[in-house]
Amino acid sequence: MNDYLEILFTLTQNTAFQAGLFVIGSLVAAKLADWIIISVLSRLASRTDSTIDDRIIQILHKPIYYSILFMGLGISIQLFQLPEIITFTAKGLFKTIVVIIWSFALFHSFIHFITWYSRHKKNEGIIRAHTMPIIDNVGKVIIFILGAFFILLSWDVNITGLTVSATVLVGIFGFAAQDTIANLFAGFFIMADTPYKPGDYINLDGGERGYVKTIGLRSTRIMTRDDIEITLPNSLIANSKIINESGGPKEKNRVRITINVAYGSDIDQVRSVLENIAKNSTNVCKNPNPRVRFRTFGDSGLTFQLLFWIEKPEGRGRITDELNTAIYKQFAKEKIEIPYPQQTIHIKSSDLQKTNL
Repeated sequence: MNDYLEILFTLTQNTAFQAGLFVIGSLVAAKLADWIIISVLSRLASRTDSTIDDRIIQILHKPIYYSILFMGLGISIQLFQLPEIITFTAKGLFKTIVVIIWSFALFHSFIHFITWYSRHKKNEGIIRAHTMPIIDNVGKVIIFILGAFFILLSWDVNITGLTVSATVLVGIFGFAAQDTIANLFAGFFIMADTPYKPGDYINLDGGERGYVKTIGLRSTRIMTRDDIEITLPNSLIANSKIINESGGPKEKNRVRITINVAYGSDIDQVRSVLENIAKNSTNVCKNPNPRVRFRTFGDSGLTFQLLFWIEKPEGRGRITDELNTAIYKQFAKEKIEIPYPQQTIHIKSSDLQKTNL
């Protein structure tokens, strides 16, 4: 019995035996953790209405398994008391493999999450259909930077100098390309805040007016009614007043036409003529109905306003021209006078005599 105990004690003092125990123990622990995640957590996640938790568990169980396994392998390599360069290289490789596995797992989890969020939480927050490309690229860059950072740490690389150098380079680049960076940030906030979207008809402070063709990271492109494409930097648009004529619950647009008629005109006749002209136009919406408002008593006549709705904001100029033409012709037929400013000059007789002299 004592011989067996002595042999067992000798084995426990043997580094190769200890390393083997760590390898077997890490393998068993990894298998056990993997079984718990798949059997227990997956069963709990399947009871929820969402599918995102099931997918993330499926993605993350492998990184957890390999992390436990390579942790045991790293300890066992150190117990073998191999040359330092071999031990350092092996541990560095193990850590690098784990970092790469976790980077891919986080990347896939991130993609599945934002895809699920944009599908189930439409138009909420900054994760929307048109911001998905930006979030996708930013997420990839962040995961890549973090992965590279931890890989350098795995090989005991002093990253302080690299961090300082990178900070200086970023500062120089930011100063040299401050306009471009301003446009990039403005583009991101425009996509997140959505003051307009592709296809909207907008007016800007500078007089630009047209359909939004594309919204890029650096600029926004607008197609005018003259079929001319205007490219505007996002930073300029972000600091401008934007009138989105396609915004609101509907794209319909209300148009106002102001008309003056002479004093003494039949108010009911004027109102009836204006309403009939708008109702008979195929370009004017039937709902809401066109309406006429008697606004004020002007210096030269009575001021009326015809209000009607059109389907598309870009038709404002053409439809206004159509109705103005019809109003002028119909007023001429109905003998409704459109006044124009007149001035009466009174000349004193004494001034007239002086002029004759």
